[in-house]
Amino acid sequence: MNRKFLGLVIVSMLVFADCGAKENKKASEKNADGSFVSVSMAEGINMINDDSDYVLIDARRPEEYNEGHIPGAVLLTNETFTKEDAEELLKDKNQRIYVYCRSGRRSKQASQKLVDFGYTNVVEIGGILDYKGKVEK
Repeated sequence: MNRKFLGLVIVSMLVFADCGAKENKKASEKNADGSFVSVSMAEGINMINDDSDYVLIDARRPEEYNEGHIPGAVLLTNETFTKEDAEELLKDKNQRIYVYCRSGRRSKQASQKLVDFGYTNVVEIGGILDYKGKVEK
């Protein structure tokens, strides 16, 4: 009886440990499994500061972008961008791409679209509402 119980406990632990594996993926890993990595804005900015070859995407609308965006960000409006728009702006499908919006909802949608279009290194960093640095207009 004790062996059966112990075996059940071990199997349960393995199953539950695997359930969070996708969410716990390190942002340094490429997303070949058809997903993107989400990190906090603060962690994303730290990663950007340590990165030298990336694109920063603002997934908001043009009027929001013009009101102020993270320095170096390029606009790729979530609601309207197509695969062709992405490929024109983002030539290398393996390059690191950081994506943000206002609160984090559209950046998640845009990140998934990019992954669906074949981009393998997408990091969603949430919303500019959590950004503490200077913005450019």
